Amino acid sequence: MAKADPHRLKLSQLRALVAIADRGSFSDAALHLDLSQSAVSHAIATLEDELGVSLLSRGRQGAVLTPVGELITEEARRMMRSLHSLCHQAEQAKGLQTGEVRIAAFRSVATHILPEVIRQFRQQCPGVAIAIDEKIHYEMVEKDLRQGRADIGFTYLPTHDEFDQWELLRDRYIALLPPGSPALPQPLTWADLATYSLILPPPDDGDRQYIDRLLHDWGQQLQPAYVVREDSTILSMVERGLGATIMASLAAEPIPAGLRVAELPQPLERVIGMIVLSEALLPPPVYAFLERLKAIWPQTQPNQPEADQPQVTKNS
Repeated sequence: MAKADPHRLKLSQLRALVAIADRGSFSDAALHLDLSQSAVSHAIATLEDELGVSLLSRGRQGAVLTPVGELITEEARRMMRSLHSLCHQAEQAKGLQTGEVRIAAFRSVATHILPEVIRQFRQQCPGVAIAIDEKIHYEMVEKDLRQGRADIGFTYLPTHDEFDQWELLRDRYIALLPPGSPALPQPLTWADLATYSLILPPPDDGDRQYIDRLLHDWGQQLQPAYVVREDSTILSMVERGLGATIMASLAAEPIPAGLRVAELPQPLERVIGMIVLSEALLPPPVYAFLERLKAIWPQTQPNQPEADQPQVTKNS
């Protein structure tokens, strides 16, 4: 009888042997392996031929391991466990079970874009930590990426060529007027807006600088009566009739009931994008997070508030 050749053995044969031992019959093993019963029988027959021994006794009680079949089956189990361990170690090596994704973003992105992305990503990679650093200026986001403190950033586009960048959405700016404001034309005129005390972020705020730069193109300059950093505080002040504000739609959500939403004299918008350093060697969890965000963003993109939406009191 020829000597058994390990190079001729197949994993499918050992997998079939273990399945029969676990389930007691060829038919049940075939169901478990999603194979035909004849395929399972062929696998065992060829395995017995290769080894030159009988592994199973077939009878009315099903398939029963012979003494040598028990020894070989136990060895086959160890091999199956080793295969599972090998695959697990490979997954760990790819970094999808451990590690960290570091994100730099401004508040409206952290509030409205990231939570659903993170929820789905954690289902895929539950062992990966997520760190979000909220910034008051989009330039601080870009600085964090340059200095290696963040893997992914959210900023205004276009940005510098040193970044790979993807546009996520275009977020328009709106005027928010206090409850009970008189009816004004849509869109507003700059003279209309000048009748209100303006409440705006401080000059070092990224959004304020962006608005000032856009308005400069139309020869306009804003003179706020109140300078307030937090969006929620600004909205609360408008709600109490202290003045009006100009704010990006995403940052304004949820808009307090009763505030009047009006279009600006000239359309202004910010283009929000996701960036990574072009030359950075990113770990696998970061690539997985980027793919998850790209995949689900169309479903998570917030609606832009309209000046005539029914949930807020509108100008007509």
